[in-house]
Amino acid sequence: MKGDQRAWLAALAPILWLGAFFVLPFLMVLRISLSDAARAVPPYAPHWPGFGQIGEFLAGLDFEAFGTLWEDNLYLDAFLTAIRIAGMATLIALLIGFPLAYAITRAPKRWQNLLVLLVILPFWTSFLIRVYAWMAILRPEGLLDRVLMGIGLTGEPLRLLNTETAVLIGMVYAYLPFMVLPIYAVLEKMDRSLIEAAADLGAKPLTRFFTITVPLAKPGILAGCFLVFVPGIGEFVIPDLLGGSETLMIGRVLWTEFFSNRDWPLASAVAVSLLAFIILPMMMLRSITQRKETSR
Repeated sequence: MKGDQRAWLAALAPILWLGAFFVLPFLMVLRISLSDAARAVPPYAPHWPGFGQIGEFLAGLDFEAFGTLWEDNLYLDAFLTAIRIAGMATLIALLIGFPLAYAITRAPKRWQNLLVLLVILPFWTSFLIRVYAWMAILRPEGLLDRVLMGIGLTGEPLRLLNTETAVLIGMVYAYLPFMVLPIYAVLEKMDRSLIEAAADLGAKPLTRFFTITVPLAKPGILAGCFLVFVPGIGEFVIPDLLGGSETLMIGRVLWTEFFSNRDWPLASAVAVSLLAFIILPMMMLRSITQRKETSR
């Protein structure tokens, strides 16, 4: 077997995987988003008529659901709120995760595996149980309030539950390992001789950190930011349990349209728009990065 054939066969498995579990489901959701809501099972029409009636299928496409997204400020506000909260959670996770990952790489070798294990240890517990635990911590007169009032920092309950602050706390806690692990993986492979050379040339610790460590950790930082920001935009469980009715994010709107209102076309339009918002910037960033690498 020739080298080109082996390369093609190696690429076939991920192509089939993406086709079966991403492209095909996306096309199904896209088709539903271009349908009309109906009192039926499933609750949209027209359904796929078959390849023999492709003209009828194309004629039945309806863009009304996408028009509703632009006309109703509810969906735009939910998008913007999700972007804002996910962006803040990503920034906070980076500010916490980078020093944590850096500290792990600077720890003695015999401790590093244990520290990494402690970072991923929360994954061994159900995600839902961990969010419920934060409800008990943040509720009025809960664990956090009792501790703060016990040491005299506050005189009354903070009432953090059902606020955006509670959502931020929950999202940072839930997604922090996704920020720490990619950065740690990059920093752990970093050539320490570069730091030593900069020190020999008289560079101060802070200068060495921002001119050598941070630029070399850029791939891990970008990966961590994507791993936190992308699922954060569509998060449903944390805003629903910790944010209450006051925090309206696009994930909750999507769930409501699917299961409460049973408006599958509108919910599918929300999902398609959300996916386009996430994927298009990533494709643009990848294209820009490839152009820079090619120009070098």
